[in-house]
Amino acid sequence: MANSAADVRLFLVGPMGSGKSTVGRHLADLLDCPFIDSDAEIESRAGANIPWIFDVEGEAGFRRRETTVLKDLVEYPTAVIATGGGAILAAENREMMARGGVVVFLNVSVAQQLKRTGSGEGRPLLQRGDREETLKQLMAEREPLYRALADVIISAGGGNARKVARQIEAVLRERGLIPHHDG
Repeated sequence: MANSAADVRLFLVGPMGSGKSTVGRHLADLLDCPFIDSDAEIESRAGANIPWIFDVEGEAGFRRRETTVLKDLVEYPTAVIATGGGAILAAENREMMARGGVVVFLNVSVAQQLKRTGSGEGRPLLQRGDREETLKQLMAEREPLYRALADVIISAGGGNARKVARQIEAVLRERGLIPHHDG
């Protein structure tokens, strides 16, 4: 396990469509550690998908579930954790992530988000109004929070997920945030 992340908890933050889940899986493979998608964990515990949770409990109910799940995930000794795009909205969540590990902001443009989120199906915040305007508004509200929280900011717009994951790994090793390869 010379390549292991050795007790490093990484939180991937960024807007929907930035590749947190896809890049996160590749990064976890590179670091030989578990990958956890907080949205998938919320769905698993609720026994329902996120659109259903939004319909029944509203965004506030979903955000409460998100904080509960995050409280458990910060206990994992080593993991790559993909958070939902709005996980940074609650000060409590930001504090948990800042204290609990290394935060990587996957930055993408609104144009890239539009391409990657397709019709917006399965994304409750894109179900009403103009998708591009919604994404612009969300980015304006959230980007300052992503930037303030991030230990590392990576442009995730170009290249494939594997390439982005290797770039994150290289930056983390370069900055001493994860151990270097042994040999």
